[in-house]
Amino acid sequence: MLRTRPLFFAAIFTLLAACSTKPSFINEYKIDVQQGNVLSQEMVAQLKPGQTRDQVRFLLGTPLIADMFHLQRWDYVYRYQNGRTGQVEVRRFAVFFNSDGRLERVNGDVAVADTGELNMPTARSRLVDLGTLSGEAADKPLPPREEPGYFRRFMDMLGF
Repeated sequence: MLRTRPLFFAAIFTLLAACSTKPSFINEYKIDVQQGNVLSQEMVAQLKPGQTRDQVRFLLGTPLIADMFHLQRWDYVYRYQNGRTGQVEVRRFAVFFNSDGRLERVNGDVAVADTGELNMPTARSRLVDLGTLSGEAADKPLPPREEPGYFRRFMDMLGF
């Protein structure tokens, strides 16, 4: 009788510890999960029919799905799951090419801009003066190169 009571309580506590429910006051942290290609409206607005595959890849990035059975189609998929609410947002965008490898049409959740919205890019250039040499300074020979120190020679010997 004296030994059965502790064994009984040990069995009860073991069964209670094996329960998979958690108390309501314990809230674990869940991160936001973002997967796939993030496509903005500005990126899609730059697409024009007749662009090459390289131009489309430059604008939108590498496609998430490039199926070997559908070589003329690239799929860009984006999925976002909010960690707090668990709400899932999914966007799909497909790019279709013709037999010459030129952009033919697009399809998906992100809208393509109208021709009225497309503006010609303005040429922006900026001249940066990195320092000009006077005539005398340009005629002078460069000073001899300094020999590397002990540490640099040692690192070069090791291959770093």
